[in-house]
Amino acid sequence: MIQRMKKWNIAWLAVAWLFCTCQSGEQSPCTQPPVDIRAPEEEVATLKQYIDANQIKATADARGFYYSIKNPGKGAKPTVCSNVTVNYKGQLTNGTSFDSADGVSFGLNQLVLGWQEGIPLVAPGGSIMLYLPPSLAYGAQEQADIPANSILVFQIDLLKIN
Repeated sequence: MIQRMKKWNIAWLAVAWLFCTCQSGEQSPCTQPPVDIRAPEEEVATLKQYIDANQIKATADARGFYYSIKNPGKGAKPTVCSNVTVNYKGQLTNGTSFDSADGVSFGLNQLVLGWQEGIPLVAPGGSIMLYLPPSLAYGAQEQADIPANSILVFQIDLLKIN
């Protein structure tokens, strides 16, 4: 029970933090531009070492993350302004799971940068693995079970665009 509460606390803390940093007080249509932040070369090199050492077949994105599309899904893909419903599991590179949820809905512009850029690579019904360097995840900020400057691995199933 305590473990489950920790997971929900992490998820809510992350959503609350991102909501506060990404949202203005007005309810106007989303006009958020695409993310143009690129991970530092040092982070990208460390992530590439992990990908290579584990013989992971993943595509490098110019912004510094890696991804592997397991299923592309069908239909229109979400944008950073979309609300989506997903199943996901988050892990550290040592395999330790730090969070997961099924059927949870988010505004993409409220999430970490890696999710904002990675989830729009698939359509509803799609599944993607994201390998995120720290600057496109939680960075130098420690989050409960996530050490500062961690590379994060997410399995995400895009259920629907709300």
